[in-house]
Amino acid sequence: MPTIRTDDGVSLHYEEAGSGTPIVFVHEFGGDHRAWEPQVRHFSRAYRCIAYNARGYPPSDVPEDWKRYSQERARDDIRCVLDGLKIERAHIVGLSMGANATLHFGLTYPQRALSLTFAGGGYGSHPATHAKFQQESRTNAETIQKQGMAHFVATYGVGAARVQYQNKDPRGFDEFMRQFNEHSALGAANTLLGVQSRRPSFYDMARELGGLKVPLLVMTGDEDEPSIEASLFVKRCAPAAALAVLPKSGHGINLEEPALFNQLLESFLHQVAAGRWSPRDPRSAVASVYGPGGKP
Repeated sequence: MPTIRTDDGVSLHYEEAGSGTPIVFVHEFGGDHRAWEPQVRHFSRAYRCIAYNARGYPPSDVPEDWKRYSQERARDDIRCVLDGLKIERAHIVGLSMGANATLHFGLTYPQRALSLTFAGGGYGSHPATHAKFQQESRTNAETIQKQGMAHFVATYGVGAARVQYQNKDPRGFDEFMRQFNEHSALGAANTLLGVQSRRPSFYDMARELGGLKVPLLVMTGDEDEPSIEASLFVKRCAPAAALAVLPKSGHGINLEEPALFNQLLESFLHQVAAGRWSPRDPRSAVASVYGPGGKP
């Protein structure tokens, strides 16, 4: 079973397929490396695809101390994956929790990223919901600790931004729920306490986002309410960002609409490779109204 050792001594399980320019896929809270299967199968025909499990997600190690989980650590674990596989630069593709880690990676290590894909990200970032999201993360961790994963997944897994997937693809949704139930209760609780309840709001990072020159594709479902506003904010701030909104779609858009997700991502990667993905023209409406910091 292939693993990578992080610089703080945690083993991360990964799988890879294909050859060529590398793509690293970073999963969401409710998923793991298996959730990227529709993308790995598609893109491994032309790229070297790597999907790994975050710390806390077996067969990766599950540190017992929740303080060993953080947004900074999730960011640096991406770097450790690249270092462990001797990859200098890669396309980084993240969903939700993985999207947040991807964007933080790009802000901290832009020289290591060929491109960034931020899909379904930004949950809890909006100033009106930031404190509430942090508290809900702590409450969810307590629920897992007291009542176990099965009880938690049965409620959390069928949320307002998940039912779209359930309605479109019941078979695929059942598989997602089965895999979610297999996650470590300790790892999930620690992820909620260490990462989700402590991560900063992107609304406090407008200046940093305004200086990000790495090609950035922002994707969200039009029914993924917690992600829409934050996605639009990131798009407005980052000068090399573009926004794709998937219609009648919820949170797990890579599984819910794999063909459309792959099409959008593939077009983006081709444009980046061809040198055709440039920062937006300063004469554009977004640039003239919002400026590099995303504010009027």
